[in-house]
Amino acid sequence: MIHQIKSNLILNAKNIIGWKTKKKYVVFSVDDYGNVRLDSAEARARLDAAGMKIYSRFDALDTLETTQDLEQLFEVLSSVKGQDGKPAVFSPFALPCNIDFDAMSKNGYTEYAYENLDLTYQKLAQLQPKAYTGAWNLWREGISSGLMRPEFHGREHLNLHVLNDKLAKRDVHVLTALQNRSYTSISDDEYPAHSSMAAYDFWDTSELEPMKENLRDGLVRFEQVYGYKSDYFTPPVYHIHHSLYPTLVENGIKYIDLDLVRQEHQGFGKYKREFNYTSRKTSEGLQVMVRNVVFEPTEDRGLDWTAFTMKQIEAAFRWNRPAIISSHRVNFCGHIDPNNRTKGLVELKKLLHAITTKWPDVVFISASDLGKIISR
Repeated sequence: MIHQIKSNLILNAKNIIGWKTKKKYVVFSVDDYGNVRLDSAEARARLDAAGMKIYSRFDALDTLETTQDLEQLFEVLSSVKGQDGKPAVFSPFALPCNIDFDAMSKNGYTEYAYENLDLTYQKLAQLQPKAYTGAWNLWREGISSGLMRPEFHGREHLNLHVLNDKLAKRDVHVLTALQNRSYTSISDDEYPAHSSMAAYDFWDTSELEPMKENLRDGLVRFEQVYGYKSDYFTPPVYHIHHSLYPTLVENGIKYIDLDLVRQEHQGFGKYKREFNYTSRKTSEGLQVMVRNVVFEPTEDRGLDWTAFTMKQIEAAFRWNRPAIISSHRVNFCGHIDPNNRTKGLVELKKLLHAITTKWPDVVFISASDLGKIISR
């Protein structure tokens, strides 16, 4: 009973403050697209044999989206229409770059090298044709048909300080991952303020300066890869210092997706709490967007995910708020385990049909389009 009361309080409390509308907008903000984390089932088996831990479902299942992943996702998104006759749309927070495993192999894994996503897909179509032939063409079709509207999630989904430090130390687990064309199961226990996957984590504030060039380069490469400039950004693992905001603004970012309550690292283990809400403006002019619904259908939390997510959407609409649904690509990945993809897509289809049945006046829009509506 106490747990239920607490849950209901949270559902409503996170919707009290922020931009309001009578329209029933639904946004799917889905992190990690375009990122190579785990190469294949064979690579995972070799990492297991080397004693590399699976810290999360991402280490076990998260791969670059395959042809089948995209085909089946597009089929589900197209199975419903909003009031305006348009299908559901994903806003993948996506990476334009990945590790260039070939270049790093040639330099003996002594120096970091990276490549654009279209080249990654070209290589994978040759190395794993069954999984990746035609995948990049599907990506572009998804964008042109309005089923996908990717936005910027950083240049790459890894912390370069951690990677370079481990390369210098010849860390056996990092070397094993790279030799298997993967970057996963990487421990960050020795780094008090760095996550190995959080691109903009730091300890010393001197680490922030090179991140400005990383963002600038990443946004240029995003346009090269996806065909347009991104105006919306969420940092990997939600971690970023506000001193990087001017760089984002100068390079075309208007909207930033942040946690409702976040602890911003100030350097040397000191943190500052920040409260956010959708439509808040930072002093640098960024419009903050906050996800108020969670949908992680392959995360084993003993939930009926469709019912749980519907309850969150209902709370958002009750407070005249758009429903900004947070999810991750891993829910829809089937390269390692097709059952994982099936489970995620079955729940997604159930959710989409539940939404359109309960609210026939729903409008599915991209994260960027919602940002534009709010900022009018």
